[in-house]
Amino acid sequence: MTTPLTTPLTLGPTLTETLNRARGDLRMGVPVVLAGGGRAALVVAVEVLDPARLAALRDIGTPELALTARRAETLKARPYDGDLARIMVPADLKVDWLRALADPADDLRMPMKGPLRSLRDGPADLHRAALALAKSAHLLPAALVVPVPNGLALAAQLGLTFVPLDGAGDALTALSPLHEVSSARLPMVASQAGRVHVFRPEDGGAEHYAIEIGTPDRDKPVLARLHSACFTGDVLGSLKCDCGPQLRAALAQMGATGAGVLLYLNQEGRGIGLANKMRAYSLQDQGFDTVEANHRLGFEDDERDFRIGADILRRMGFSAVRLMTNNPKKLAMMQACGVQVVERVPLHVGQTAQNAGYLATKAAKSGHLP
Repeated sequence: MTTPLTTPLTLGPTLTETLNRARGDLRMGVPVVLAGGGRAALVVAVEVLDPARLAALRDIGTPELALTARRAETLKARPYDGDLARIMVPADLKVDWLRALADPADDLRMPMKGPLRSLRDGPADLHRAALALAKSAHLLPAALVVPVPNGLALAAQLGLTFVPLDGAGDALTALSPLHEVSSARLPMVASQAGRVHVFRPEDGGAEHYAIEIGTPDRDKPVLARLHSACFTGDVLGSLKCDCGPQLRAALAQMGATGAGVLLYLNQEGRGIGLANKMRAYSLQDQGFDTVEANHRLGFEDDERDFRIGADILRRMGFSAVRLMTNNPKKLAMMQACGVQVVERVPLHVGQTAQNAGYLATKAAKSGHLP
């Protein structure tokens, strides 16, 4: 006789783990169910929506399109909810129309997509959560939201991930704790006394790296840099940005000094991911600057989270830094997170004819320091 298996509740996913499941589902075009405040909705990312799923969603309820206020501004839609707009989706319009609203690639060729009717009544918390999930999955921030009466039962029936948002607080924006999982000595061109530390977040997100040069004294301010991953600049030698030269110059200066820590944070494209960064580059080819391109895609100027860098520094035993940066936001975030910045060390390298406009935009619109 077989004894029935009793599964401990602790084996089930936490809210953080469920959110990561939901991100994976959205990237594959699978709907998820969000629930909170006594309401529930089916949610799917517009970028990967196909006609069959759109038809199935319409069989269940009336879809609403959630767009960020940045994207809504480009489309001349009214963001009655402040940070987002909820757009009515006419029954006769198809996936191509929805994708055209989400992706600005053809805005200049086909500017007229409306008239768009924005919803103003009722709560927008589920729509807001849907957009936050799409952003964190590095998808375009546009989601189809279909209100449903019983989200938990529907999720169980269809085998969908169910995300309960009640009591979650700031789970979607909270900094996931990081833990060092490995480290090893790595001789480098900049310094033969190098060591790479790998930090992994609890939420299943991208790992981040700390490159330690020499043996920095934990009781003194360490020469440090927060460097966001840039595949095009760091690996391909892109002339459109100064990232590659900044990376190499920072490591070289640390090597010459004999000690330092470079944090390599996997936040490509100012936190929007490589695919969206390439979309932004395409928009720049149409005449928009870096900030304007991000806004047309539906993102803010900068979606990076510099709290990650402060957390890694603290976990490595550092409480004060000489920070190599031209970005005032990095200085402010270090201080706000309890890491004292005793000195800003300017880092001006890598200007080219191709990135002069980009650097000028960083100074004029993002406040980068001389």
